[in-house]
Amino acid sequence: MNSFSQLQLAPSLAKAVAEMGYESMTPIQAQAIPVVLSGQDVMGAAQTGTGKTAAFSLPLLQRMLKHENTSTSPARHPVRALVLLPTRELADQVAQQVKMYAKYTQLRSAVVFGGMDMKPQTLELKRGVEVLVATPGRLLDHIEAKNAVLNQVEYVVLDEADRMLDIGFLPDLQRILSYLPKQRTTLLFSATFSPEIKRLASSYLQNPVTIEVARPNQTASTVTQLFYNVAEDDKRNALKQIVKERGISQAFVFVNSKLGCARLARALERDGLRTAALHGDKSQDERLKALEAFKKSEVDLLICTDVAARGLDIKDVPAVFNIDIPYNAEDYIHRIGRTGRAGAEGLAVSFASPSDARLVGDIEKLTKQKIELLALEFADDRPRERMNTGRRHWDEEKRNDKREESPRESRSRYTPAPKAVDPFFDKPYEETAAADVPSTTTAAPSSPRGISPNIKPKRKVAALFKTTETH
Repeated sequence: MNSFSQLQLAPSLAKAVAEMGYESMTPIQAQAIPVVLSGQDVMGAAQTGTGKTAAFSLPLLQRMLKHENTSTSPARHPVRALVLLPTRELADQVAQQVKMYAKYTQLRSAVVFGGMDMKPQTLELKRGVEVLVATPGRLLDHIEAKNAVLNQVEYVVLDEADRMLDIGFLPDLQRILSYLPKQRTTLLFSATFSPEIKRLASSYLQNPVTIEVARPNQTASTVTQLFYNVAEDDKRNALKQIVKERGISQAFVFVNSKLGCARLARALERDGLRTAALHGDKSQDERLKALEAFKKSEVDLLICTDVAARGLDIKDVPAVFNIDIPYNAEDYIHRIGRTGRAGAEGLAVSFASPSDARLVGDIEKLTKQKIELLALEFADDRPRERMNTGRRHWDEEKRNDKREESPRESRSRYTPAPKAVDPFFDKPYEETAAADVPSTTTAAPSSPRGISPNIKPKRKVAALFKTTETH
């Protein structure tokens, strides 16, 4: 079964799928959809960009059609399916796809995530929704405020579960799952099956069907991966040169820090490139605007941290650049998964400095691929006649050997004033002889009994009263 037409979806869902241009199913969709339709728990592993959203959304909507109604009463529209995701961008993206799938049904859906005002979200929840897409933190806010009641949830989806554990959402997930009915269908999707993921699955899934459509930690075969040995301070020039030489129209550019993301975006903007920054310190409105501008090709380079590394589905992005090698090797797989999606060709370029040797080695171990560091020849717009010694400073001796100093340079160069010489201070010390004592001074009279000549003797003074000796 490889075609959506063979799924025997309800007419309302089949119509929406046909409008979206879906024809052939991806491997994860072909294996997961029949299992979810049968009501079994699923533990699915697939590399990013393989169509996981449709793999769980379509069968869940199909099973919930028995509850659809036209009533305006919120009580007739309780939350029946809960989809949890690690980031705001992923939650918003999945919610948009669910709305498109349910376009011709009476099922309602909503999304709640942080960084936005709670009031509009609260109003939407109060009206009643069947499918709720959320990030864990904001969902707990609504649960505590009595805005979201989850006692009728029949289906739970933990998407990008490994990322949620990395961020530290395990306590939040445990609290949320404690509010749900024990009898439910649980679907867990993760890029990798780490020991932590397996423990989570054993705690909350009942006899799950394990689905793996690719070797764990495998990169997409359609993505060409290149690693260049570039000094830290030359990475921006290397990025500009490769973009220009290869005629790359759009690309994701990943860095490890929020501060580095903002600085690189400003620097590239000054160089004449259309850029936008996407990192955790940006407000949700700014992040959504940056993504929208990138999708509309109003931005050439989207400079981002790993907040954008997972799940963002933007079609036809030709390249991904890693200005910084990621600290976590698994994030490398997710980063380069932003290109080469849905069978298209993609390019992933990474810049590694000598200090990145250990991180490159981690990627080699994870992907089981030998990485060759390539040398990058810079164009003529770099400073001429300068010898790069591998550090930022230039070798002045080699530079001076290549060209003679011009008269103008020698005149403009600062020459310090000559140091004053005083012969008195340069003369060595000589002990003064007794005959050399100046005539203005008189030698002190010698003192009896070996007293120091520096001590003056008592001056004789006439007595006022004559003392008589008594015998």
